[in-house]
Amino acid sequence: MTDKKEIVENWLPRYTGVPLKEFGEYVLLTNFKDYVQNFSEIMETPVRGTTYPMQSATKDNISIINFSMGSPMAATVMDLLSAIMPRAVLFLGKTGSLKSYIGLGELLLPIAAIRGEGTSNDYFPTEVPALPAFNLQKAISSTIRDYGKEYWTGTVYTTNRRVWEHDEDFKSYLRTIRATAVDMETATLFSVGFFNRIPTGALLMVSDQPMLPDGIKTEKSDKEVSRKYSEMHLRVGIDSLRQLINKGLTVKHLRFDYY
Repeated sequence: MTDKKEIVENWLPRYTGVPLKEFGEYVLLTNFKDYVQNFSEIMETPVRGTTYPMQSATKDNISIINFSMGSPMAATVMDLLSAIMPRAVLFLGKTGSLKSYIGLGELLLPIAAIRGEGTSNDYFPTEVPALPAFNLQKAISSTIRDYGKEYWTGTVYTTNRRVWEHDEDFKSYLRTIRATAVDMETATLFSVGFFNRIPTGALLMVSDQPMLPDGIKTEKSDKEVSRKYSEMHLRVGIDSLRQLINKGLTVKHLRFDYY
């Protein structure tokens, strides 16, 4: 293999166990196996690649892929998806609220992400912003409205640090930059999607409040949040992509040139 195209066309099936032609043109990304299982049940389609690093399911031109957790894996999956060049990619992730008034299970539609993870520096200089595709975020907003739900907008700080909740200096920094939430993937997905010319968006669900001592995620609290809110999160994601499919909209960055 001598170029990127050959590599990703070989590696996407290698990571997922699914031939390229069997993926949908619209892709949901998640960090969780249970989202893939729930998609399978909602859409009445089998889960594939259960013994592979990335599990997936596909129905009605929509695929969902569990790429695991963290910025490096986020970059990997966006590079691999360049093998099929999806019409739109939507990340359904969980995020930690940095505002005490944004509670568990609430939805955040990020207008931008702050590149604190480092991975995206391999794709762009630090001055390049991490932005979602505008029309994709617009479709999500309309779908949330149709569900009769409210949502927050704001910036997400993406970090490679997994255990920082004890670090008061880091928490002070998060307050200083006025970020709304914190996660480990969004800025990377936006950046690498942009690099690969794949329209990419995100709808995040608040799973914890890490700035508060009693708001730090535990096994028990995470299961409870998933039980109450993850199906709604997933259904909004599915219906957002259906809106794009049914209206035949092309998702592009709003007057934001590639090069």
